[in-house]
Order: sequence, then C-alpha cells, then structure tokens
Amino acid sequence: MRVPRLVGLMAVDARETARARGLFLNAPDRPDFARTVVDYVVRQYPAPGAEVPPDSMVYVWFDFGEGEGGGGVREPRLPQPPSGGLQRELGEPGNAFSVVGS
Repeated sequence: MRVPRLVGLMAVDARETARARGLFLNAPDRPDFARTVVDYVVRQYPAPGAEVPPDSMVYVWFDFGEGEGGGGVREPRLPQPPSGGLQRELGEPGNAFSVVGS
C-alpha cells in the first residue's frame, strides 16, 4: 500500500483520505487532533508514495518546525542592498523643487 500525499489537505480531509486507504494518522504537534478540522498539513512521514503495510501509522504536522519555513521574521535582510541607489536617483536633500527646475 502506498502513502497518499496529505500535505496541503485540511485535517478533516487528511483523516478521511488516510482512513479510506486503511491508514492511521497521528499528529505529534496536536494533542487535540481528533477535533482539529481546518488546519492544513505542512509535512508528513512517511513521504507520499512510500510503500507501507496496511494499518500503518502516518504522522502529520500542522506547524513548521524550527528552521523549516513558514512566514517568520524576514527583516533585517542580509546582506543589505548596495548603498547609493536612491541617492543617485533623487538627488541631494534640500529644496525638492530645485532638482525639478534644473
């Protein structure tokens, strides 16, 4: 039996898909997994397409682990963009109308 792709499915759909294939689901990051409905699966083990015996356990997670992705904080950007780009385009600070009339 092959493990179906559960990543991207809502919890309720993942449970139904696994049940239809004769597999059991376990969500280590959700003690209330039986009541979880609209959260989306972000990873699974074994991987989709893996060959497993009937009645096997498939583990699913609804939160990314440390360093695995997700939104997270994206600032500050390193390395920083090169300096001078805006200064060259906008001219020097001062009277804004003097640049237009030049």
